[in-house]
Amino acid sequence: MLYAVCTVPVSPLRATDSHRSEMVSQLLLGECGEVLEERKDFIKLKTLYDDYEGWCQRSQLELMATVPGDQQSQVLVGDYTDRVLINGMEAHVPMGAVVIAPAGEELQLGHYKIRYQLASPWHAGTAVVSAEAITARAMRYLNTAYLWGGRSIFGIDCSGFSQSVFRFFNYKLLRDAYLQATQGDPIGFLQEARCGDLAFFDNDEGRITHVGIMLNPEEIIHASGKVRIDKIDNAGIIHAETGVRTHKLRMLRRYFERV
Repeated sequence: MLYAVCTVPVSPLRATDSHRSEMVSQLLLGECGEVLEERKDFIKLKTLYDDYEGWCQRSQLELMATVPGDQQSQVLVGDYTDRVLINGMEAHVPMGAVVIAPAGEELQLGHYKIRYQLASPWHAGTAVVSAEAITARAMRYLNTAYLWGGRSIFGIDCSGFSQSVFRFFNYKLLRDAYLQATQGDPIGFLQEARCGDLAFFDNDEGRITHVGIMLNPEEIIHASGKVRIDKIDNAGIIHAETGVRTHKLRMLRRYFERV
């Protein structure tokens, strides 16, 4: 088995082996995947974290014969960005990036030497799940621009946002909204919703196309244009400033037993 590890702060994962191809997701520094196929300039991989497949630019990866670093690490970058040295040169990795080696220690990734200089580590394995903690972590993404396929504060999509916030509490969500809707337990009524539940929304064909994190039974935080807080009722999301209904509610699901 051959593995590919991301060696830049954020790398696009594309639908096909072309720079013009749709970005379907992203890799953050240190994230790794199984190599499925190789082209001259692109590598097709399946990510170890969420089994998502896509093509990544070869020059933003390092190929390894073994899984690099601690891919099961529960330490994440906790602030908006944090410092890392890549071959001695400073770079800034985004919030939520997995820290695959102890801070201050040098990790050899093929041709690359990685040394985390962390000022703000977040320990997901010991994070206390509470309404206050979930709200505080989700709100750190406020005003982050919506970006199709995005998974960082430099640009994020709706399911990338929910996946990223949940990872801070050691819960592994799948990548896309319709996949996340297969996890957790159903909630019968909006009035039963509590902080940390996910709300899902569908289009006219009944396909789930959007997800957001409930803050309480009347408010939702989600990535739509930007990460924002809006009102929600039994019919769906109402834009807080314009009063326009933007998304049609399909279902709600619960992932954390106690909040």
